[in-house]
Amino acid sequence: MKNRAIGVFDSGIGGLSVVQALRTELPHEHFIYVADSGHAPYGERDVAHVLARSRAITRYLVSQDVKAVVVACNTATAAAIHRLRLEHPVLPLIGVEPALKSALALSKTGRIGVMATRGTLTSAKFRALLESQAERASFVMQACDGLADAIERSAETGDPTETIALCARYISGMGQFGIQNDQIDTLVLGCTHYPFASVQLRALLGPEVQIIDNGEAIARQTRRLVQSTATDEGSTASTAAGTVSLFTTGQPQTLQAAAGRWLGLSAAVKKLSI
Repeated sequence: MKNRAIGVFDSGIGGLSVVQALRTELPHEHFIYVADSGHAPYGERDVAHVLARSRAITRYLVSQDVKAVVVACNTATAAAIHRLRLEHPVLPLIGVEPALKSALALSKTGRIGVMATRGTLTSAKFRALLESQAERASFVMQACDGLADAIERSAETGDPTETIALCARYISGMGQFGIQNDQIDTLVLGCTHYPFASVQLRALLGPEVQIIDNGEAIARQTRRLVQSTATDEGSTASTAAGTVSLFTTGQPQTLQAAAGRWLGLSAAVKKLSI
């Protein structure tokens, strides 16, 4: 178990925000990251497309003998996690979902904003999550068409102009943010790309509004499952620093630039045809 990697995938580079949290929580683990940029964006595609891609990538990661798979994409989790667990019943599979429960614990005004892809917000999984919490707060949903793509482009070019403009448009469309009654005091980032726009969002929202993503929670859950599996199999943990192997179905330079800019990784990106 100690030499086997943890697989992580997303529709593009956004899942690197989850890899960042995973590496903090599990510094001795190895990771294989697959960016499915050649078939993105998931958030604006139909469920059948997202399911097919999620199944294909999971099969590839299983072929690499990973000990767990993190579906580091809200849209893919909503569309595919149930099917993936049926197809791989022994493999620990960790999905992501917008951190509504964490937001509820922090919000004082009871008004919470949720920025996510259209695919996430219209999914049955998200609607069920929302309904389970709807009596406890007022949620303002915002579908952020194009934002994940803009963040991907900014990773390569270093120019956040498009990201800033889209963030400003979507924040404005949600209503008043602040800590007064009837203002939105907590913002949930419901796409793994969006933490990489947190600087731009913070500039728009000011210091008092809480901004929440789910990276840390995903990392803690992954640690619990991986350690539990290791205990069951009698494995011992490695004390050496873990590595990250990077793969993409799109253009390698985009993932290379993002990994270097945001995670400080210099490993070469390999192209996948799956």
